[in-house]
Amino acid sequence: MPAGKPKYRRVILKISGEGFCRSGQSGIDQEQLQSIARQIADVVNLNVQTAVVVGGGNFIRGATIAQQTQLQPATAHYMGMLATVLNGLALQDTLEALDIATRLQSAINISAVCEPFIRRRCIRHLEKDRTVILSAGTGNPFVTTDTCAALRATEISADVLLKATKVDGVFDKDPVIHPDAKRFDRLTYDEVIDRRLKVMDVSAIDLCQQHRVPIVVFNLTEPGNMRRVVMGESVGTLVSD
Repeated sequence: MPAGKPKYRRVILKISGEGFCRSGQSGIDQEQLQSIARQIADVVNLNVQTAVVVGGGNFIRGATIAQQTQLQPATAHYMGMLATVLNGLALQDTLEALDIATRLQSAINISAVCEPFIRRRCIRHLEKDRTVILSAGTGNPFVTTDTCAALRATEISADVLLKATKVDGVFDKDPVIHPDAKRFDRLTYDEVIDRRLKVMDVSAIDLCQQHRVPIVVFNLTEPGNMRRVVMGESVGTLVSD
């Protein structure tokens, strides 16, 4: 690969809701939000078409709310999907303050603040160098934003799915609890599933495997990491065939 040329033409970034706040906290932390936006802007400025799927666990996690209350599970999941729109709006404003053109799309119709997700429109925005933020998951309860990211990556023909975390890739056990945890440089989809490694939901891994979408799991809290991944450097863990 020529020096200075990105490895990927079109990427989709998955950020969990927890990525918008500090560990153990909730809501949106301005410093975390700014850091995410700067990393995305660095990649967009390389002329890499970028879509972002946002989670909402920093506000509400549907499955958790359903267990803790008497709400219907489907209702709790819809609440979680709406929480992702809050993060999408915050990220949109922060990116535009960095002169990054954006569009916020939602799988649930909220016409006052979001476009509806339409595959062809999303692709057209990317082709016009607009960063597309994808919120509200798939619009269906009981489907995680991980699976949404895998689905959207397939729909828009992304070259790679970038799974942002707060650790340096995929480990054989929780590195926060176990200092001797071993990080994997590369894994196959089957290895992730067979070893029950907590990378993404099994349905998301399976979907990526079916359509041969590679996944790079990396630490988004490390400044410049997203750019390094896009430039083809060995960062985090690569999950592929």
